[in-house]
Amino acid sequence: MLVVVGGHTRNIGKTSVVAGLIAALPDLHWTALKITQYGHDVCSADADPCACAAVDPKHPVAISEETDPASGTDSSRFLAAGARRSYWVRTATGQLGHAVPELRRIFETSQNVIAESNSLLQFFKPDVYLVVLDFAAEDFKQTSRNYLDRADALIVIESGVSQPQWSGVARRLWESKPRFYVRRSQWATDAMAALVRGRLNSSATPSDRAAGELSGNPDASGGRYARSVRTPSQRI
Repeated sequence: MLVVVGGHTRNIGKTSVVAGLIAALPDLHWTALKITQYGHDVCSADADPCACAAVDPKHPVAISEETDPASGTDSSRFLAAGARRSYWVRTATGQLGHAVPELRRIFETSQNVIAESNSLLQFFKPDVYLVVLDFAAEDFKQTSRNYLDRADALIVIESGVSQPQWSGVARRLWESKPRFYVRRSQWATDAMAALVRGRLNSSATPSDRAAGELSGNPDASGGRYARSVRTPSQRI
């Protein structure tokens, strides 16, 4: 099973939601992914200068496996929550397609996968796609707009704001979606966990869910990714 958690802006709590679902469903033996896209040495997570970029410019993708649940990185939080394996995938903006062959290999060796990303939907069809929303936040990323209609449910952060502050997003894309309301002290509810578990019996393996529907050859990367075991510092 493949679960994808996205969000409409930065620093909204996507990592916390992923960790919360892992902790709520430990028997699903999760492999967790955090996907970060960067551009011009600026992190897509918070728009600050960062070191997300792959060290070797010839490799447009870097994939690091986190092994220390106490390192303080986002991917370590997934391990601390109970994930069996956790990876940090870094790619330049618009270059995630180069990571698809390696992502397929990770999927094929995983029982269930949960990923923090919006852009993953360009290449894979998840069994569950959850979108984290904060009505108090005005920003709405274009990638989130592109895939909002595919959301199975919305995770709305309780902020005391009843109507969204963003503009330019058609209400029909989100107003009729099921909603789970969460607090920053509790990022995953029993109802959210029940939705994910309910999809499990009817889901295929993540590798079978691949859209494959890349704009070119899915294996066109020619192995152009860098892989390491120790995870560099991640922006939280």
